[in-house]
Amino acid sequence: MWTQLHARLHQTLKDSDLLPKKKHLLIAVSGGQDSLCLLKLLNDLQSKWSWQIAIAHCDHGWSSDIGMADHVEELAKNWGVPFYLKVAIMMEETEAAAREWRYQSLIEIAQENEFTEIVTGHTLSDRAETLLYNLIRGSGTTGLGALTWKRPLTSNINLVRPLLNVSRAETLAFCQQFKIPIWEDAVNANIDYARNRIRQQLLPYLKNYFNPNIERNLSQTAEILKAESDYLEREAKTVLDRVISPDKTQLNRLILRTIPLALQRRVIRQFLQQISSRKPDFEQIEAMVNLIDAPRRSRTSSLPGNIIAEVQEEWIIIRQL
Repeated sequence: MWTQLHARLHQTLKDSDLLPKKKHLLIAVSGGQDSLCLLKLLNDLQSKWSWQIAIAHCDHGWSSDIGMADHVEELAKNWGVPFYLKVAIMMEETEAAAREWRYQSLIEIAQENEFTEIVTGHTLSDRAETLLYNLIRGSGTTGLGALTWKRPLTSNINLVRPLLNVSRAETLAFCQQFKIPIWEDAVNANIDYARNRIRQQLLPYLKNYFNPNIERNLSQTAEILKAESDYLEREAKTVLDRVISPDKTQLNRLILRTIPLALQRRVIRQFLQQISSRKPDFEQIEAMVNLIDAPRRSRTSSLPGNIIAEVQEEWIIIRQL
């Protein structure tokens, strides 16, 4: 049966270069409603796009995961889709550790089996949650627009999220319509995890008391911020190439003074990321920005990687302590 959601995804793919024809797709399936909806949609669209598809499931090895891999593998057998499994050994039960391990596992499966696209079921609801999560943590516009439609994971493997214009309510309705058995992950009910608290408490509160369309609106905001951030990043890179010295240790203050503050901050951040493996925070970037108009011999020692910046004539010079 061809539904409105089938038509919408088909049109999204026709309007973009997310999943071109004849690609090898590795679909990350947890067993929850979003990934099962994605699997059903891509399986149904496969004949129109000449893809080769397979399922990848990542078992964290936690007690809450018992039975989940078997559930997904059974679905794969019923639908005739190849199935790949990765199981973690003694993995820490944290959001960050789980996320990092999952992506590494998916990359390994893709590399071992010549898949070029890893496809996940992230929705506009996830995008709204990510924006709120990063806003609370103090992210700039780059972080607020972080959940993107497509990004490279390696030189020849892309991460693709084709459901970013679909809500979690819609994926649930789709699974119910086709009677797809959803695995209820107990971890998703644990509000000790920040994202679960946002999903279960903050977003419902915002929906009830401020805006019933908050998820879609936040997702659209993320889309706008992503486009604007990408533009500013490209502009900052162009400026950085003009102001940085050949040995990559100095920045020209005279040129930096001629550009807006928004670009100054991005140029400084890109520069600091080049010279240090540690990500600079807002205060460190601001300390460097303040040197653009500071008196001679002004300095800051609060930079990442045990380095200092000092003003000498028209230059900001970086030194190692």
